[in-house]
Amino acid sequence: MPEGLNQTLLKVVIVDDEDLARMLLREYCTQLGGIEILAECPNGFEAVKAVAEHKPDAVFLDVQMPKLDGFEVLELIGAETPIVFVTAFDQYAMKAFEAHAVDYLLKPYSLERFQKSIEKLRALPKSAPTGLASLAAEVRPADHRPERIVVRDGAKVHIIPLHKLDYVEAQDDYVALRSEKRNFLKQQTLSSLEEQLDARRFVRVHRSYIVNIERIARIEPFTKDSRVLVLQDGSQIPVSRTGHVKLKEILGQDV
Repeated sequence: MPEGLNQTLLKVVIVDDEDLARMLLREYCTQLGGIEILAECPNGFEAVKAVAEHKPDAVFLDVQMPKLDGFEVLELIGAETPIVFVTAFDQYAMKAFEAHAVDYLLKPYSLERFQKSIEKLRALPKSAPTGLASLAAEVRPADHRPERIVVRDGAKVHIIPLHKLDYVEAQDDYVALRSEKRNFLKQQTLSSLEEQLDARRFVRVHRSYIVNIERIARIEPFTKDSRVLVLQDGSQIPVSRTGHVKLKEILGQDV
């Protein structure tokens, strides 16, 4: 082990869809010593499961991967685990990486550069916040609109295509996503999710509800001054005055 490097065993998870990239990280870990690889994951699904099961000291996380990309993995594993990003694409917002991740390794990188990442990880206080909660939103283009929502359920990952999303209901610091007659609970505020969704397809009709306008069957009077949305599956969603104005703007003055 290089002189001066903390002797504490560092337990890590490696996430990269390329065999050679994982092999290089494995070799570098062996050369430096004092690092235990708890799991090697070729995709994001295995990464989420591995982090939940092993609770590593750090994760080396590739950015571009099939099925789940690095940002979706980050969103699912939360902000407690220190992250070192590994990427071949420098067009991502490096300022965001520097501000929120422990470090990032731009492929190809040397053993010396990898050692610096390890030293940064070892220097972290155990309770240090990573500040990663909003990274995905910051590094993606401002006009980026996701076509799916990922939800973690223990070690399982559910992918909800937006065209199958009926509505979203706020539940304190969580949102309940209704899709195909099932509810999926995700730790996120309704306002932050609203910012990610296309306002032409998803309308906040009430302080607690966002609705997919393609799922609306009809709008009915509820009381003298209020209305209720009836969706195609029979669900009833309250509509505020502001929400009704939004619906009229999108659907026309007849609603």
